[in-house]
Amino acid sequence: MQNHIVYLLEHYGYFGIIFALIGGIVGLPLPDEVLLTYIGYNVFQGKLSYIISIVSAFIGASAGISLSYYIGYRFGLPLIEKFGPKIHITVQKMNRTMKLFRKYGPFLLLFGYFIPGVRHLTAYIGAVNRFPFKKFAVYAYTGAFIWSFTFITLGRILGENWHTVERYMSTYSIYLITFLALSLIIYFFGKRRNRLSKRV
Repeated sequence: MQNHIVYLLEHYGYFGIIFALIGGIVGLPLPDEVLLTYIGYNVFQGKLSYIISIVSAFIGASAGISLSYYIGYRFGLPLIEKFGPKIHITVQKMNRTMKLFRKYGPFLLLFGYFIPGVRHLTAYIGAVNRFPFKKFAVYAYTGAFIWSFTFITLGRILGENWHTVERYMSTYSIYLITFLALSLIIYFFGKRRNRLSKRV
């Protein structure tokens, strides 16, 4: 897979970044974090511009999640149920994401990029639930920027050790998911407490 990423960047440059992330966000089995970190490594080597790389990744991620929203809005759950398994979107993943979205919708759009298997589904589920596009765009595009910036910057900082991100993501992704879930719970409890205190 690394050879494909190298080929993509060498032959298509910033346009390759955009189109790869569109496909990755929609659901193609691409190692998005590995791609972003490798982009950061290329920035470290001076082959790519840091700012243009982040902008390209942001455009690709935003376009991908917007396309996912459109597909979900236009065709709904039957399309995902029919074709999802072919791109590793299982019924279990879909049901889990739907439950999370009902509880933490906006924040799942914001941080869902960091959760493998979830970022591919948040836009679909949001669209199926008729989540307003303007509100969707605010959270989803902000999350796209944070995600792109984080992994490209990591690759730039790590330099020759950029590939360690893949190992840590596969090993510690469950801890990341737990951390994000706890953060969301703390946020909502704090928000609820503030509302109650204002009523008193």
